[in-house]
Amino acid sequence: MKIAPHYRIFACFFLFAFALGALLSRMPDLQEQLQVSKSELGLTLIGMAIGSLISLTFSAPLIDRLGARTTALVTVLGTATCYALIPWLSWAPGVFILLFVAGLLAGALEINLNVQTDRLEAQFGKSYMNRAHGMWSLGFFVTALLGAFVRGAGISIEIHLLIAVGVVFVIGTWMMVGMVNAPARLTGHQGDTPRIAFPHWGLLPLCMIGIAAFLVEGAGIDWSGIYMRDVFSVDPFTGGLGLTLFSGFMAAMRLTADPVVDRFGPRSVAITLMGLAIAGAVAVAFAPVYWVALAGFAMMGTGCSAVYPLAVSAAAQRTDRPSAVNVAALGQVTFIVFFLGPPLLGFVAEYLGIRSSYLVILPVLILGLIACRALATKGPVVTAGVEPASSHG
Repeated sequence: MKIAPHYRIFACFFLFAFALGALLSRMPDLQEQLQVSKSELGLTLIGMAIGSLISLTFSAPLIDRLGARTTALVTVLGTATCYALIPWLSWAPGVFILLFVAGLLAGALEINLNVQTDRLEAQFGKSYMNRAHGMWSLGFFVTALLGAFVRGAGISIEIHLLIAVGVVFVIGTWMMVGMVNAPARLTGHQGDTPRIAFPHWGLLPLCMIGIAAFLVEGAGIDWSGIYMRDVFSVDPFTGGLGLTLFSGFMAAMRLTADPVVDRFGPRSVAITLMGLAIAGAVAVAFAPVYWVALAGFAMMGTGCSAVYPLAVSAAAQRTDRPSAVNVAALGQVTFIVFFLGPPLLGFVAEYLGIRSSYLVILPVLILGLIACRALATKGPVVTAGVEPASSHG
C-alpha cells in the first residue's frame, strides 16, 4: 500500500500529541501518585521545557546526519516510551529526568517534521503545514476525550499509557518505516548546518508572529474556564464551552486552511486571522453576556490557528541559514512564550482582574499583525531539487 509522504508527516504529528495528551490527561493521578504539591508538580514538568530548548539549540546538525526516517522513529517512539515509563516511577526527580529526555526528543521532532513538511510543500507546490499542525491539535483533542472515558472507567494510569504507547508503536512504525528525505529546496541554503541555532534580527518578524499566536493560545486554553466561572458564574458545562470552542475552531481551521493559503497567499491569510484574534480578545475583555465571550473564544481559536504554521514555513524558506536552524531558532522563542505566557497572564489576572488578561495581550497581537507583512504574498511553488546522494533515509 503506497502512502503519500505528507500523510506520514501528519501521522507523526498526531501520534506525538496523542501520547503526550494521554499523559497530560492523567496529571491529577500523577500528582497523587508522586505525593507532590501543584507547585512541585509544575517544577517537575519544567524538565520537558528545558530538554526541548536544549534540543532546539543544538540538535539540527544531528538531525541532518540521521535523516528524516531515523529521526522520526527515534523521536516519535522515544517520547511515547518516556511518557509510558513515567507512571512506574514513584519519585519526582526521576519523572523530571524522564521528561527532560522526552523534551530532548520533542525538540528534535519539532525541527525534523517542520523541515520535512516545508520541503514537501516545495516539492509538490502545495501547502501542508497547517494540516500537519492541525493533526497535532486533533491528536490532543482525541486523546483528551479518550482520557476522560478511561479515567471514568477506573483504568490505571500505568495501563492507560501502556495502551497509548502500544498504539503509537503499531501505527507509527507502519507509517514511518517508509519515510524518505524530501528533496531540499533549490533556493535553500547550500552551506553546512551550524552546530548551534539562535534567533537573529532577520527572524524577528516571524518570532513576533509566533509570540502573538502562543499568547492567544495560552489565554484561550489555560484561562477560558476560569474566566467564564469568575466573570459570569456559569455552570461547569457552559464554562467548559469556552475551551471547547477555542480548541475546536483552532483544529478545524488548521485542517482546512491549506487550500485557502494556496489561493490567497500566506500574508493575506495571516493578516485576516490575526485581525480575527484581536477582535476575539476585545470581545472577551468587554463581553456583557456570556455568549459574547464564547463567540470571542471561538474567534480567538480561529485567529491563532494557522499563523504559527505559516511563520514556521516562512522560517524554513529563508536562505540565510539551513532551514533546520531557522525552524529551531523560531521554536526556541515560541517555546519560551508557550511555557511562560500563561503564568504571566495569571499574574495580571490576580492583580488587575481576569478581563485585563485579554487586554494586555492586544499590543503584542497588533505587533504580530504588523509582522505578518514579512510573509510571502503567494502560496507554495515547486522549488525542490534532487536530494544529494549522500543523504540518509
